Amino acid sequence: MDTNQSPEGNKLPELKLDARQAQGFISFFKKLPQEHRAVRFFDRKDYYTAHSENATFIARTYYHTTTALRQLGNGSDALSSVSISKSMFETILRDLLLERSDHTVELYEGSGSNWRLTKTGTPGNTGSFEDILFANNDMQETPVIVSLLSISRENQCTVGLCFIDMTRRKLGLAEFLDDCQFTNVESVLVALGCKECLVPIESAKSVELKPLHEAISRCNVLLTDRKKSEFKSRDLVQDLGRIVRGSIEPVRDLLSNFDLALGALGALISYVDLLADDSNYGSYSIEKYSLDWYMRLDSAAVRALNVFESKTDLNKNFSLFGLMNRTCTAGMGKRLLNRWLKQPLLDVNEINCRLDLVQAFVEDAAIRQGLRQHLKRISDIERLIRVLQKKTCSLLPVIKLYQSAIRLPHIKDVLENYQGQYSSLINNKYVKPLKFWMQEDKLWKFTALVETAIDLDQIDNGEYLISPSYGAELCSLKNQLEEIEEQITKLHKLTANDLDLPIDKALKLEKGTQYGHVFRITKKEEQKVRKKLSGQYIVLETRKDGVKFTNSKLKKLGDQYQKFLSEYMSCQKLMIEKVVSTSSSFLEVFEAISGMLSELDVLLSFADLATSCPVPYVRPEITTSEQGDIILEGSRHPCLEAQDEVNFIPNDCTLVRGKSWFQIITGPNMGGKSTFIRQVGVNVLMAQVGCFVPCDRATVSVRDCIFARVGAGDCQLRGVSTFMQEMLETASILKGASEKSLVIIDELGRGTSTYDGFGLAWAICEHLVEVIKAPTLFATHFHELTALEQKNEHDPRSLGVANYHVKAHIDPSNKKLTMLYKVEPGACDQSFGIHVAEFANFPEEVISLAKAKAEELEDFSSTPLSCDDSKEEVGSKRKRIFSPEDLTSGAARARQFLEEFSALPLDQMDLNVALDHVAQLRSELEKDAATNPWLQQFF
Repeated sequence: MDTNQSPEGNKLPELKLDARQAQGFISFFKKLPQEHRAVRFFDRKDYYTAHSENATFIARTYYHTTTALRQLGNGSDALSSVSISKSMFETILRDLLLERSDHTVELYEGSGSNWRLTKTGTPGNTGSFEDILFANNDMQETPVIVSLLSISRENQCTVGLCFIDMTRRKLGLAEFLDDCQFTNVESVLVALGCKECLVPIESAKSVELKPLHEAISRCNVLLTDRKKSEFKSRDLVQDLGRIVRGSIEPVRDLLSNFDLALGALGALISYVDLLADDSNYGSYSIEKYSLDWYMRLDSAAVRALNVFESKTDLNKNFSLFGLMNRTCTAGMGKRLLNRWLKQPLLDVNEINCRLDLVQAFVEDAAIRQGLRQHLKRISDIERLIRVLQKKTCSLLPVIKLYQSAIRLPHIKDVLENYQGQYSSLINNKYVKPLKFWMQEDKLWKFTALVETAIDLDQIDNGEYLISPSYGAELCSLKNQLEEIEEQITKLHKLTANDLDLPIDKALKLEKGTQYGHVFRITKKEEQKVRKKLSGQYIVLETRKDGVKFTNSKLKKLGDQYQKFLSEYMSCQKLMIEKVVSTSSSFLEVFEAISGMLSELDVLLSFADLATSCPVPYVRPEITTSEQGDIILEGSRHPCLEAQDEVNFIPNDCTLVRGKSWFQIITGPNMGGKSTFIRQVGVNVLMAQVGCFVPCDRATVSVRDCIFARVGAGDCQLRGVSTFMQEMLETASILKGASEKSLVIIDELGRGTSTYDGFGLAWAICEHLVEVIKAPTLFATHFHELTALEQKNEHDPRSLGVANYHVKAHIDPSNKKLTMLYKVEPGACDQSFGIHVAEFANFPEEVISLAKAKAEELEDFSSTPLSCDDSKEEVGSKRKRIFSPEDLTSGAARARQFLEEFSALPLDQMDLNVALDHVAQLRSELEKDAATNPWLQQFF
């Protein structure tokens, strides 16, 4: 078959199958069960292949052309195929299991028609492929699988949830109430970093659970359907007794607190087949997981605040994770930072504890430098622990753990040398635990074992061997091998003298060939000694590179050497198994140490970020959610200010209870509204993670949740319009937010007509102000919303509505617009849409027509919308004729209409019946609008 060229010009591996092999494989492939999610690879030793729909998918997705496809076989049985090199296989595997959430992977080994499935992988369970996925890359986050069971009753769901983190060997259980949009489930999936979610297959048919599937999809999680019969809690205590370390009694007590979650746990244990691998026995921990432990973030907030890296990022500083990741341990610090960003803290004391440690590192450059120097030599202890638990016959993980362990005394010394105000905290949190774990019966015992048992001198040569002196038998075999080697060396010299050839230069001794130990000379030298060779030696092979020969003495010594070497390697293997087994008894020590080191690594990373920026970060003052305000003086967006050639203009944010708790921000597009409201969310998130923030001064009242709707994503591929996506995200805010949350909304209502959009925006604002009472930043292009400030000004229940605007300047001489990017009190007094179009170099005739049409549509009146009609600034817009009373009563009636409309069970109603109900609601609203000028504009 012809060798195929990839688009980059690199040759694709050749499909080396004759007709009989091809036919045998095709007959096997056709019998495989259909599995639409599985991408099946076939290992052909030097390369891999994929076939049928998988081949087309790989050709289009990764080779970007169908010319990579080849036909295997002929006629109707022909199979579309693609060949994949080993390096390309690794690339595809990383994308399927670490980036995407819509496929599983199967790997087959064999030949002809005899193939067997040897490895499977899913985004939640990458264990089988970890050696390939992370051979040259750090593991950025630990994949988690979640299992869910839910029961709906009267617009509320009870959810039972279980999760497993197989890298950290942890199980968790939770039960909680949720709304019909499953906002709590979504925030848990985000917090846990879930990659795969198990649900009963019957739930796919339930209309009530459609929002659950949508929530799972929004989180980029693979949805796996399992039979309802697998969600059972029988024999759980017995099963967990084998898996969980420690006594069974606490486990039994923990399980007694749950109902639905037990079924989810049963399905999860069955799915990942925990009981099948005895290396899992006694190695897992289990805990109750509470939604109240961490700030809740949904997928929309994570996207809006650019928390994690995206493939489209031009550089790492585009995301908060990329900017903050200055960790230097191999993988551990990265994964902990990833987890902390998904789990911001709620406890003021815990947050301040982290901030104290960051401050200690910020103030002391010596401790930063010393820790970094030693932490960068620390291996990925978490992953090494997992390899060791599998008890594979390899000394590599033992040696890597040893190389990390010998750095610990240096790390302890650096920490002990710190004499600042937080020395007692550092002593209690790190120095004392390190001393405890480094005791003679713990880590010292492990390092002593390695130094005695392993030949450390050979590590630099890439050889991981047991030291010959470790066992009497091993020592005896090593001595015998050395004796034979001496005899062979002597024989080499004698043979060189006999043939009158310089030793090594002309007469070479080779070992480990197919003939064992042999002599080799060049063909030119062979001509000089041919007579002696034919008479006294045995010629084994004549090739271009020379002639190999032996004699009876060398053959005898070589055979003896191979015999003792075989015995020595067998003894080595037994000794390695013993050392690995003994080393695995220290896993508890290394688990504790990995937790401490990764925490130190992340806190050090925070300190490095705070001190290395052009304008240093400051420590935020933290107050409980019931007290204090959110005041950020001179705040900046950390990711934006880190971009090259960006001169960031700082702004103040003062969310003060009773005064400016709800802020309406107006101003031109591109003026900085979105950046401002996002940077407030990012600063609050960073503060609750325990990091310094990019401000001149910061006070943060702890928030239990950040809700952000800052531009609907493009959801057409999922059959959801931009406006519908906007409404779904806003619905989750209205149902999930509380007065302890932070709400960030940008340009709500743009996806529909102006009047509808404004009506929705007004109703949502009133609900947020009067019902939810959460601190809110509401950026909008509806200038009429600024009237909310006057409406709530004299309301004693009001938490404070304030208008702000992003400043822009229009040069009166040439009408040119200049963005000033400053946020100032007060409402914006005019629209800048046409000026922004001029910015974008619209044709002049289009700009002129737009200005003429805008003037034509303006409804000028002597009565402005504002209550204060005593004066009117030159150039400001005048509004339509309706009084504040009209607006207040009209908005209340519009809100009633929206509530009645949203209460209709449209998904359960016949189309004609639904249309009749909507027509009736509209008719009643139109009747009431007859006496209200504000409502009349909607008809």
